[in-house]
Amino acid sequence: KQWYQRRVRERDEESEDKRPMFFYKKLPSDIADCQVLLVDPMVGTAGSCICALDCLVQHGVDSRNVLFVNLFSCKYGLNKLQTKYPNVRVITLNLESYLNEKKYLVPGVGDFGDRYYGTNH
Repeated sequence: KQWYQRRVRERDEESEDKRPMFFYKKLPSDIADCQVLLVDPMVGTAGSCICALDCLVQHGVDSRNVLFVNLFSCKYGLNKLQTKYPNVRVITLNLESYLNEKKYLVPGVGDFGDRYYGTNH
């Protein structure tokens, strides 16, 4: 089965850990029976990815059925992700050096959401 599903979230810039906040989510009723391709451009703190995985698992998805694909990541976020969800398969294009004090990847590409949506926080 193939499903397109969209979750819209943004990180809370006021929180110390920059935790994600959902604005919208809609999953197919039989999501628990599907293989899931989870795509996110970056993994810094892994908060957004873990939030999305928590949502999927709460709806019955086995974490072994999730393939997570991203462009940029760092060891901190990947370690955090693998600690909570060791069975999730991960494909990343580039491993960045570290997170700065704003929890951005370094060297990174800045705020991907701002670049994609043409906004500036």
